[in-house]
Amino acid sequence: MTWEEAEEAFETADYVVLPCGSTEQHSLHLPTSVDTLRSSHLTDELAERAPDHGLELLVLPPLPYGYSEHHLPFSGTITLDAETYCEVIVDIGRSVKKHGGKRFLITNFHAGNIEPHKLAIDRLQREYDLPTRYVNWTDFARDKLEARFGDKWGHAGEHETSVIEHYRPELVRQGKKQPQTLHDVAESEQFRYFDDLTVEGGLGDPTDSDPAFIADIIEETTDKVLSDLKTGNQDV
Repeated sequence: MTWEEAEEAFETADYVVLPCGSTEQHSLHLPTSVDTLRSSHLTDELAERAPDHGLELLVLPPLPYGYSEHHLPFSGTITLDAETYCEVIVDIGRSVKKHGGKRFLITNFHAGNIEPHKLAIDRLQREYDLPTRYVNWTDFARDKLEARFGDKWGHAGEHETSVIEHYRPELVRQGKKQPQTLHDVAESEQFRYFDDLTVEGGLGDPTDSDPAFIADIIEETTDKVLSDLKTGNQDV
């Protein structure tokens, strides 16, 4: 969009959306862009289906860096400091408010971003009077994902591998897919970095990925998220 087109879009959109990903290692078989790819594709799904729910979403460019300190021992990981990341989210929201955005929506695709997001949203609503919704996408699909993959499908595992195979199969190193090797960690132990947990960098068993299943989950979850965004206080 030009600035003139953006001016009108900010005024008419029900939500201005910031997709949030990361640039971090995703084991041996997935690229460092996994979370940002998911943020782009899955947020676009929301925007495309939004009119079916009587909504209009204006999607900002995905934010490709997040808080990924725990993955830093693995090469290719780029992280912002947690406080810096929080300030970045606040500054983006402040800009949305300045341009007439009615409501801000953050769609998140990296667990490390969640705590800084909470702090940023609190500031945006209290200090800038910007109504802000939060969609950690995986939470809206968690019950179906656990029914199919169990409860061990974390970072770079069955779920994330399935999503990338669905959207960008050429980026998956099929010959490198293998069950992830975990270190013995006590339940009460607090890990410092991700290499305290895993040898390859991931969790779960990516060989059990299922892109056909995930396509159905994406469709269901898209509708579920949009229905949620339609409910609640829509006044500004």
